[in-house]
Amino acid sequence: MSFAKAFVTGTVVKAPEKRFTQNDMAIAGFSLNIDSQTETILRVVAFGNLAENISATVSQGDSVAVEGRLQVNTYKLPNGKDKKVFEINANAVEKIGSNASNVSVSSQNNNENIVSFNQDEIAQDLIDEDEIPF
Repeated sequence: MSFAKAFVTGTVVKAPEKRFTQNDMAIAGFSLNIDSQTETILRVVAFGNLAENISATVSQGDSVAVEGRLQVNTYKLPNGKDKKVFEINANAVEKIGSNASNVSVSSQNNNENIVSFNQDEIAQDLIDEDEIPF
């Protein structure tokens, strides 16, 4: 398992599914297409209040911005080969585009993790050059 900070935008291709842990913590997960030409799909997972908010406000076809940790999980297939699954553990999600109704959801009650930008901003302006490791 490895972790890296991630900020992606894309289209929700599978509506959020909400489940609960044995301790009644909400978990929501949805599939996000981050590149329509190559159909690059990432799984997005959120916990707690963020999961509750996502399941109530995000639908299939919505354009969203997601901030969180990129996680790579490796599983053994029945044939013995390893399979890597890329997933984003979301800290913040915001609807963007024409169907956005100014909805932002965050994992914290304060605003420090809310992803917030208007549709006309260029993605390059959102990247902090000091955070890039290369």
